[in-house]
Amino acid sequence: MGDVLIRALAVTAVTCAVTAGPAFAADDTGEKLFTFRDSRITESSGLAVSPTHDGVYYTHNDSSAAPVFYAVGADGRTKATFHLRGAEARDWEAMAATKDAATGRGVLWFADIGDNLDGAWSDISVYKVTEPRSLRDATLPAVRYRFRYEDGARNAEGLMVHPKTGRLYVVSKEFAGSVYAAPKRLRTDRTNILRRVAAAPLMATDAAYAPDGSSYVVRTYFSATLYKPSGESIAKVSMPELAQAESIAYTADGRSLLAGSEGKSSPVYRVPVPERALAPSPRPSSTPSARPEAAKESARPVVAEERAGLSLRDVLVWLAAAVAAIGVITFIARRTR
Repeated sequence: MGDVLIRALAVTAVTCAVTAGPAFAADDTGEKLFTFRDSRITESSGLAVSPTHDGVYYTHNDSSAAPVFYAVGADGRTKATFHLRGAEARDWEAMAATKDAATGRGVLWFADIGDNLDGAWSDISVYKVTEPRSLRDATLPAVRYRFRYEDGARNAEGLMVHPKTGRLYVVSKEFAGSVYAAPKRLRTDRTNILRRVAAAPLMATDAAYAPDGSSYVVRTYFSATLYKPSGESIAKVSMPELAQAESIAYTADGRSLLAGSEGKSSPVYRVPVPERALAPSPRPSSTPSARPEAAKESARPVVAEERAGLSLRDVLVWLAAAVAAIGVITFIARRTR
């Protein structure tokens, strides 16, 4: 058996061990918002709230799917299905939604950033789509932006876009994850370089910016962590017990988080943001920056973020998962000699 296949099995074994383990319980005030009723939505991997249609949520499936996304109502029923023209769906893992300040139109972003072999793809893509004015089945044009990491290819499942600056960030899914910033101005005529600007929690599965840009959230299989734009941890939030925790988004008012999962008829939960995370951000001074990329210039918030994203419980679960994965790999290797 080749080294690539062994490595793929290792990733699969660790992931299975983690998702099979105990999960955090939902907060007492958390509630199930709705359940996806469309039988075509089997691997909801990205989640976003519509910037212009009240009570509408967008989602898309994971790998091996077509470049398609769904507009879903508050009752979980699909209102419209949209295909993207000029797009591929190698491994869609995340999406984000913003509003164009100049036009008032919604903008949707779809991230083809998954790489389960951690380096199989030399570049990744993010598609930009103008949100449709009406919720009717349609084929929409997409603008494709290609990206390459400055420090080598890797797997990622998190995408977030700053609602004020429009800057795009990718969050890698690794044992030592990272937040990568895209250039301020994206180019379609060449590959854009993603540069590491902050650390991210272990095995991040999604990320999102608050509607006012005052914070961002990164979720993992275990929980979610809220951060100031500087990268400083604000609070850790328990997530509902889900089959495979994959997606997260803020509600339109920024006071709650929406947590989703893969699987048929998967639920979406609403979890309140802790009060301390809703406090106004301090005025920016001459030293700290108001954007995540500032973490590149100061190691202090990055170190704090790394510690905040991994609890003792997380470490114990991952140690157990690693032991299980090693056992599986050893067994397979002996059987294939």
